[in-house]
Amino acid sequence: MTLGDKLVWIVVGGVTAPVWGALLWCVWENEIRPRLIPAAEIDRLSAEMIAKHGQAAEEQAVIEEHAAWYTADYTEQGKWRRVRRRVSSMLST
Repeated sequence: MTLGDKLVWIVVGGVTAPVWGALLWCVWENEIRPRLIPAAEIDRLSAEMIAKHGQAAEEQAVIEEHAAWYTADYTEQGKWRRVRRRVSSMLST
């Protein structure tokens, strides 16, 4: 690999760095951070939703998830998605 080839790859890397940074940030906010919320907190929220809303708890979790989406709080949206799935599994058993 010549010096010219190395410089081309350095320039390409520098130019595409913002794209890769944005992609990594989106993966962090949408996928990784919501999974770092402890399962105990998800179970607690799910139990509270069922106690407060009964059979409508899943629908209420969808409303909370949509509200988080509307405000672009992706970690909160992921949390409520997990709560919704947990409520669904708790109500189906």
